Amino acid sequence: MAIQEGDSEREKKRGNEKWGEEVKVVVVVSERMEEEGECRERKNSAINRFEFCNPRIARYVYGFMFLLMNVLAWIVRDYGHAFLDEFKRFEECEGGRYCLGTEGVLRVSLGGFIFFFVMFVSTVGTSKLSERRNTWHSGWWLVKTGAAFVLTPLPFLLPNVLIRAYGTVAHFGAGVFLLIQLISVISLFTWINDCCRSEKYVDKCRFQVVSISAAAYIFSMLGIVLMYVWYAPKLSCSLNIFFITGTLVLLHLMAWTSLHVTVNAGYLTPGLMGLYVVFLCWCAIRSEPPTESCNKKAEATTSADWLSIISFIMAVIAIVIATFSTGIDSKSFQFKKVKAKSEADVPYGYGFFHFVFATGAMYFCMLLIGWNVHHTMQKWTIDVGWTSTWVRILNEWLAACVYIWMLIAPLIWKNNQSSGTT
Repeated sequence: MAIQEGDSEREKKRGNEKWGEEVKVVVVVSERMEEEGECRERKNSAINRFEFCNPRIARYVYGFMFLLMNVLAWIVRDYGHAFLDEFKRFEECEGGRYCLGTEGVLRVSLGGFIFFFVMFVSTVGTSKLSERRNTWHSGWWLVKTGAAFVLTPLPFLLPNVLIRAYGTVAHFGAGVFLLIQLISVISLFTWINDCCRSEKYVDKCRFQVVSISAAAYIFSMLGIVLMYVWYAPKLSCSLNIFFITGTLVLLHLMAWTSLHVTVNAGYLTPGLMGLYVVFLCWCAIRSEPPTESCNKKAEATTSADWLSIISFIMAVIAIVIATFSTGIDSKSFQFKKVKAKSEADVPYGYGFFHFVFATGAMYFCMLLIGWNVHHTMQKWTIDVGWTSTWVRILNEWLAACVYIWMLIAPLIWKNNQSSGTT
């Protein structure tokens, strides 16, 4: 009897174990079915509402759209003259085929500006991922792609008066973009310097700071010497000598101000800023017209050879990357102290992002037409002309002045406060 009872208990245990395993299998299968059902629902809702809510991926999509718009503007400028001749509204255009190219660039740029400005108005002030404006920024791609396709050719139907007015406004918009980019670059250099000088990394980064700073100063001086050799080979190149010498003075002035006892801002930031202003000076001289006798490098690349084509492609990509990196750097323009972000907050300022791209469309337009609607641009060239040269030089001088002001402004503010309290 005892043996029979033990066997029955064992059978009951085995039955319970089998039943438990079956229940687990059913639960797992049901969970998988539920997950598959949720995924299908999400996919269906994404298809129905054109949503793909990932703001970090969305910014790359916008950057790609910006690149396509600018490439289209370049194609219209260099290869769209036969197409533009069909428009009767271009009959008033003065300057022949090159004027037609300028008109085409302005119209494509206007379409891109309207698109990004509408996105700016509709997303500015978005702070939480749960807001509907976050869904609009990160999703609805078919709708926004269709809007971009409609807005791009729409300016070709507008009268010339409006397009010329946009060309005038685009000069100021491009200047705003340069100013935003300038502040973003200086803020990046300052952040790197402050991070390396903090108590947490001051010992770890000492060798890196010294190495990078020394390399920055060496390359800056090397750039100055090469510009004297390439772009100021004789005394008659007085303008280039003035530009290069002014850059050399700015290098020493920024370094002296940063290393002054009362400022003590270190030597990493002025080194990086030195590289930046030397680069701007080089870009300014490179923007001089090819007919300039002192610009031997420009004379060698008047034809559309492989070197000029590669330079043009690299310049376009660099501008798009600069616009993209500036657009996601909204922290540099927050004048109030912001609380620490939570997971529910947006990763970057949507409104600022689209505003940068809107002004970037104006900036790219100015580069393609040389900042002058009556300027003749050669094929596979960008940002060439005396207007472009002076814009670059003024940008360089402004960069140095803003950096020096950022160094001395706290001291002036502190002295004013101390004198006011006494």
